[in-house]
Amino acid sequence: MSQKLSMRELISSDSVDAALAVSTKKDVLQALAASAANLIGIDKLALFDVLWERERLGTTGIGQSIAIPHARVPGLKKVFGFLARLKEPVNFEAIDDKPVDLVFLLLSPEEAGADHLQALASVSRILRDDKLCAKLRTAKDAATIFRLLTEAEEAQAA
Repeated sequence: MSQKLSMRELISSDSVDAALAVSTKKDVLQALAASAANLIGIDKLALFDVLWERERLGTTGIGQSIAIPHARVPGLKKVFGFLARLKEPVNFEAIDDKPVDLVFLLLSPEEAGADHLQALASVSRILRDDKLCAKLRTAKDAATIFRLLTEAEEAQAA
């Protein structure tokens, strides 16, 4: 069923946290697992375990103070995204050793091979825009962050 998912299909205004207060990579993943679990109806401990296991394979800190933790999740029905702006940057063992302050969680159904990879590529492409990331870092609230993300993708597509 491989089709390009839009940012509006990945996230909603409910799946943005503009001020996540955490101090470690593990805290980030636990908080994101809890928030996402509430929205998608998956057990938060099981979700954290999947994310932590993926992170142990190699960091999802992609550089430029951005991380994209991602995993395939048993029982999930569709690809799901959640963006968190951290109150304070945390060490995410990123590839450039810079602490992370923008985290985009990407969850996919277990069987979503191509959809998972396409969504990951799309999120990565959007978050490589330095001007957009600067706006995300200074946005006043979650609604503004959501609008910036969805408008950025639409602008890229135009």
